[in-house]
Amino acid sequence: MSMNDMSVREFGAILAAKTSVPGGGGASALVAAMGVALGSMVGNFTLGKKKYADVEPEIIRLMDEAEKLRGELLDCIDEDAAAFEPLSKAYGIPKEEPGRDETLEKCLRDAAGAPMKILELSCRCIELHKEFAEKGSTMMVSDAGTGVTFCQAAMRGAAINVKVNTKLMKDRAHAEEMNKHVDELMAKYIPLADEVFESVYGRFN
Repeated sequence: MSMNDMSVREFGAILAAKTSVPGGGGASALVAAMGVALGSMVGNFTLGKKKYADVEPEIIRLMDEAEKLRGELLDCIDEDAAAFEPLSKAYGIPKEEPGRDETLEKCLRDAAGAPMKILELSCRCIELHKEFAEKGSTMMVSDAGTGVTFCQAAMRGAAINVKVNTKLMKDRAHAEEMNKHVDELMAKYIPLADEVFESVYGRFN
């Protein structure tokens, strides 16, 4: 059964259980999906208002992309689980068994690839929230601030789930390439998310 078909209560229960999946990657994908959904909510409350008629085409564009990202992030919950489960089994292969290292390396790459995708998608969600906060209904700006906070949290969770896998890779060139990409995204988008949040938060002081 897809984790997307679970109720919130069911997903929370399986996340809390002593099971290998879902874990931090899948939880990060869900948080980012909820974060970008708040952007769509801002858009929906902006459309059709005379005050925002000039930006309506841009809001529609933002909402279209937000909904696409939300779907991709929800798909990532199952993708992350599918990538991590073989890794948890690979650790159980006896060390002397031929091919163990190759199997483990492939599983580590796959397990790092899923949260990398979540990280990249979360970054794009932050860019959307910047525009939602600037152009959307001022009545809903707090939701843009909440949404960007969710997406930043998802970024952090995804980043650490990439690095927990790259740390164990024997192919250090590939590992360092992935780590560099993570570090670059973190350096750019963590401050951007902070900037969006502070701009929203400052409106209430």
